[in-house]
Amino acid sequence: MNGLDTKFSALADPTRRAILARLSLGEATVNELARPFEMSQPAISQHLKVLEDAGLIMRRVEGTKRPRRLAKEGIEAMNQWLGMLRTALEKNYDRLDGVLAAIDTKKRGEMR
Repeated sequence: MNGLDTKFSALADPTRRAILARLSLGEATVNELARPFEMSQPAISQHLKVLEDAGLIMRRVEGTKRPRRLAKEGIEAMNQWLGMLRTALEKNYDRLDGVLAAIDTKKRGEMR
């Protein structure tokens, strides 16, 4: 669970979530990432720094460009934690289904 607070904190901002959604389609430069937003390139760069520091994106050097992409390990760490919650919720829903089925069976028995 190392760094989850930083990762989820980075996702608290809608611009950063939109950047991650864009990067889910593939690698992009700062200018490509800034295009849909009404904010300066330095402001976008600041959002990218937060995402990089959280381990959610990474960059590589390609001449003068620094394309960013999703960081597999950072995303997987969050997915693993959310998976634990999904499993717990599924167990709760299964238990609720059992309770509702027992109530339904009891009601049918009383109607006869």
